[in-house]
Amino acid sequence: MELNFKEIFTATMVLFAVIDIIGNIPIILSLRDKNGHIHSEKAAIVAAVVMVVFLFLGESILSLIGINVNEFAVAGAFILFFIALEMVLGVTLFKEDESSSDLAAIFPLAFPMLAGPGSLTTLLSLRAEYSLANVIAAIIVNIIIVYIVLKTSSRLQRFLGKNGIIVIRKVFGVILLAIAVKLFAENIQELFN
Repeated sequence: MELNFKEIFTATMVLFAVIDIIGNIPIILSLRDKNGHIHSEKAAIVAAVVMVVFLFLGESILSLIGINVNEFAVAGAFILFFIALEMVLGVTLFKEDESSSDLAAIFPLAFPMLAGPGSLTTLLSLRAEYSLANVIAAIIVNIIIVYIVLKTSSRLQRFLGKNGIIVIRKVFGVILLAIAVKLFAENIQELFN
């Protein structure tokens, strides 16, 4: 297993676009406001573990429970759709468990936002195209970027200001809504073909 930096760079860029940590900044700030603190290390580690496990076992797990990749992506599209509605409309659809503020680091941050259906199905595609070592390296690079953004979210909030965050949240809510619709449309067609 030889590392190919071109493959690592390409896989990293593809995953970076799908994870869209920059676009998720408003959601991260909102979660931090709701819960007081986000455990950056926990979120990054959980997302990394989910991605690596899914890279190795994803298709097997899905086929074992009788679900194909397209059905998984459609279900994930619904989750992204509702998260986007929260961002755009300013309503709360997901009720938080008041007994555990640590839950926000796992749901919805680590899954489905970071290691969601888009990134997991992308990993299956990348595995078919690139060597396993290069895809794992791309996951590691992206998790480091995610960790840095999570750690600096309070500074980003001070830099952007309250109104800046509201505007970015609405804009990225619409973008996330469009991604959810696209993910749904692409995969629902595959289900009926």
